Amino acid sequence: MKRNRTRRTRGALLAVATAGGLLLTGCSGDGGTRGADQAKAPAPAYGGGAAQQQKNGGQDARGFAPSPSAEPTGDLSTFALDVDTASYDYARRTLADGRRPDPATVRPEEFVNSFRQDYRRPDGNGFSVTVDGARTGEGDWSLVRVGLATREAGADDARPPAALTFVVDVSGSMGEPGRLDLAKDSLGAMTDRLRDDDSVALVTFSDEAETVLPMTRLGDHRGRVHEAIDALKTESSTDLGAGVETGYATAVEGLRRGATNRVVLVSDALANDGATDPDTILERIDSARREYGITLFGVGVGSDYGDTLMERLADKGDGHTVYVSGTEDARRVFCEQLPRNIELTARDAKAQVAFDPETVAEFRLVGYDDRRVADEDFRDDRVDGGEVGPGHTVTALYAVRTRPGAQGHLATATVRWLDPATRDPHEASGALEAGALQGSVWSAAPRFQVTAVAAYFADALRTGEDRSGRLPGAPGPDALRAHADELAGSTEDGAVRDLATAIGQANHSLD
Repeated sequence: MKRNRTRRTRGALLAVATAGGLLLTGCSGDGGTRGADQAKAPAPAYGGGAAQQQKNGGQDARGFAPSPSAEPTGDLSTFALDVDTASYDYARRTLADGRRPDPATVRPEEFVNSFRQDYRRPDGNGFSVTVDGARTGEGDWSLVRVGLATREAGADDARPPAALTFVVDVSGSMGEPGRLDLAKDSLGAMTDRLRDDDSVALVTFSDEAETVLPMTRLGDHRGRVHEAIDALKTESSTDLGAGVETGYATAVEGLRRGATNRVVLVSDALANDGATDPDTILERIDSARREYGITLFGVGVGSDYGDTLMERLADKGDGHTVYVSGTEDARRVFCEQLPRNIELTARDAKAQVAFDPETVAEFRLVGYDDRRVADEDFRDDRVDGGEVGPGHTVTALYAVRTRPGAQGHLATATVRWLDPATRDPHEASGALEAGALQGSVWSAAPRFQVTAVAAYFADALRTGEDRSGRLPGAPGPDALRAHADELAGSTEDGAVRDLATAIGQANHSLD
C-alpha cells in the first residue's frame, strides 16, 4: 500500500508542475450556427443601456430588491455555463426530512437544470441554441428561456480512456447510513461498468490523507480495486483540503496522456480540520489543475451537507457537482452519468445574451449569481468558463419586461466554447422575436412550463413569505403545486412528480 501523507503532497505537486504538461480533457432559433472562422466576430449588441435594471428608491422598476441577480448597466448578460444539480437534490432531501432548506443553498439555475429538456441536439460536437419565451400575465413581463444542448454520446462513439482518482471522505461523519456505505456500493458498481483500458486510483482522507491505491489500469485488476473499496472504513475528523491536495498529486503521478484525467470527490463536505476555504484548497493544486487539465467532479452525500463548500470547489476546479440521497441516485450518478460523460464536449463555455433596447425595457437573469462573467471577457479565452459533457442541456431563464407594443427582434443568445483537445474556439447562436412570445407561461410547451415551475419554486424558497421580490407572474403555493401535478401527468416524468412532491412538502412546512 502506497501512502502519500499531507506533508509530502505539496512537494509532489511542485515537482510535477515544473516538468511542464499536456492539457488533457476527458441551433435552433433564427441565428443558425457559426463555425470557428467566425468565432472572433463581435457578439450581437444593441446600443447603450436601455435594457438595464432601472433603480427606483433602492429597487428596480418592478420592485425587485437589489441582489446579486440584478443586471449591470447595459444590454448584455454574460455567464459561465453550469450543469450542477446538487442544490435542487439537497433541497429535496431537506424537505423530505421535514426541514426548510437554508435560502443561501438554493441556486435557481440548479433547480432548472435538474430536468430533462426537449431542445434540438446538434448534429456534431458543440451546442445547439434554443431561445423561446412566454408572457407571465403580470404587466409586460415575460419569461425567456435560453436552452443549450450537446449531442448525446452514442453507444458506438469512441472515447478516450479515463483516469479517475476517487477521493473518498472517511471521516467520522461519513459513518451515518447513506454516506460511506452508499459511496462504497456505488464505487464498486461503477468499477464494473468501466472499460478495461480505464484506470482508477483511490485516496481517502480524515484527519490526514492517504493514497490507498495508485493509478491502476483495470484490465485484470478489477479485483484489486474492489478490495481497496471494500476495505474503506470511517476514522476521525475531516481535513478535506488534505484530501483534495493528495488526490490531485495522485492524479498527476498517474497522469495518462490522451486520457480524460479527473478527480472524483465523494464527501459530505463538512470540513473541520486543516484548510476549509475552497480558494485556499484549490490554490495549492492550481498548477496541476491548469497545466494538466484535471477536472473535479464533486459528489455530495449526507443529511447534513456542506453544499456551499462543495459547489465552490467544483466551480473553481473546472467541474461540476451533484448530490445523492439514496441508492437510486447514486447508481444513476456513478453507473450512468459519470461513465457516459467521462469525455468533455466543451471547455470554458460561456453564454452571452444581447437584449435589443428597442423592445426590452429591463431584464433579470434567474440565478447564476456566482457564475457571472464580465461582458468584455466573453471572448477572452483565458477567463474561466464551464465544462460540459455529451448529452447535457443547460438552461438559463430571464425575467424580461418588454416595451409596450414591442415588435421585432427581442434577444440573441450566443454560446462560446473551446474544443477540449485543440483549444480552438467555436460559437453558435439563436434568436427570439417579440412576436414569438407565447401568450401565457401556462399555455407554453410542457417542458417550458416545467422550467418555469422549477424557477418559481426556487425563488419561493429563497424569498420565503416576502412576495414583493418574487419573479413576475409567480403563482401562489397551492397553484404552483397544482401546475406541477398537472405537468407530472402530462409529461409522465418521474422527476416532475418528485418536484410536485417537494413543492407539497414545502407548502406543508409553512402551515
